Amino acid sequence: MAELDPENTLILETTKGTATIQLRPDLAPNHVARIKALAREGFYNGTPFHRVIEGFMAQGGDPTGTGMGGSGQKLKAEFNAGKHVRGTCSMARAQSPDSADSQFFICFADASFLNGQYTVWGEVVDGMDSIDKIKRGEPVQNPDKIVSMKVMADAA
Repeated sequence: MAELDPENTLILETTKGTATIQLRPDLAPNHVARIKALAREGFYNGTPFHRVIEGFMAQGGDPTGTGMGGSGQKLKAEFNAGKHVRGTCSMARAQSPDSADSQFFICFADASFLNGQYTVWGEVVDGMDSIDKIKRGEPVQNPDKIVSMKVMADAA
């Protein structure tokens, strides 16, 4: 594994284990900045993975756990050349391209049909086995949660 930049790496601790996410400010600088700001505020701590589809993805980042909540700050789309493959971290959104807020998803498998339509902002570089263990459902009953999400530079 290449040397990780602590300022552009997230430590995602879930109820199923820890994953390391390399952020991609080269692809989505505004989304990366917002996710880091939310992580530093503790926004994601305790939020559930409310929508988890086998063979597709695990979605979280909604404090209400309903899929309708967020931080209240919409982001302009930064669609990019990032590919939706196993371990890709991308922003969830509503119908409007500029409706992403705090919700994101992590791909379990190739989801190339999403390429160019959702903002890729990172990739799981370690701990994907923990992500694989997240409880499935739409909605998930007694969902797994994000225990904490920290910027690696702050966790030292």
